[in-house]
Amino acid sequence: MRAVLQRVTRASVTVEGQVVGEIGAGLLVLVGVVDGDDPADAQALAAKIAELRVFADLEGKMNRSVTEVGGAVLVVSQFTLYGDVRRGRRPSFTRAAPPEVARPMVAAVVAGLREHGLAVEQGVFGAHMTVALVNDGPVTLVIEVEGARII
Repeated sequence: MRAVLQRVTRASVTVEGQVVGEIGAGLLVLVGVVDGDDPADAQALAAKIAELRVFADLEGKMNRSVTEVGGAVLVVSQFTLYGDVRRGRRPSFTRAAPPEVARPMVAAVVAGLREHGLAVEQGVFGAHMTVALVNDGPVTLVIEVEGARII
């Protein structure tokens, strides 16, 4: 499981002209799933996101988590995070999990974040989405989970 996390002052996702998810300050998280990911991976990812200290404390150091600052999380499924561009000019997505595997894993990440007390919005799985964000910092991190461990 792979996630790209961006600290934002605001973010939204729109499907067919309708805003389906929107947050103020917090984290935008793009989530990609590979075949073999399981609920333990989703829980590990949710815990890392909830506890990751990427918000400034009173001294301006990244020392507070999204949970501590009362931020929200916008989760967007993103199979293209597993796009392989090593050969040719067109990405291959053979590593990305099929929808019947990926959908419940993304839902498990959302549920895990909510279990940590976070307000979570999300995109629409499988839809063509327009994501808008104002990156704060900018702060952008990539998180990889394999075997329920952050790698």
